[in-house]
Amino acid sequence: MDRSIDWYKQAERDLEHAKRSLEMGDYEWACFASHQSAEKALKALHYYFKQEAWGHSLSRLLKDLPIEIPEELLDLAKMLDLYYIPTRYPNGFPMGAPYEHFTQKQAKEAIDYASKVLEFVRLQMGL
Repeated sequence: MDRSIDWYKQAERDLEHAKRSLEMGDYEWACFASHQSAEKALKALHYYFKQEAWGHSLSRLLKDLPIEIPEELLDLAKMLDLYYIPTRYPNGFPMGAPYEHFTQKQAKEAIDYASKVLEFVRLQMGL
């Protein structure tokens, strides 16, 4: 059973969550939700190609696809990968809670990067 569309729809929803988090000033959550959005979109693309998709590294998920990936997209994925753990766990930094370490600029960039990943996936899936 092909669930790729379900994964993609959830990716879009997670991106909307990231935007709401940005509006509320929850920049760490905007960054994390952006990562999650991109991760789910990439997993949707793996399922679209009838492949298994494991893990949370966006750059790895991109590299494991059976298509050519633009270098710029790999760079964006590597930036988003930085938001998987430190956005949620205090031990991601020497001191301070995660919310004290993330900025509006980072949140806006993360949303932009995730949007570009979703656009790439949407085009590949013909949506």
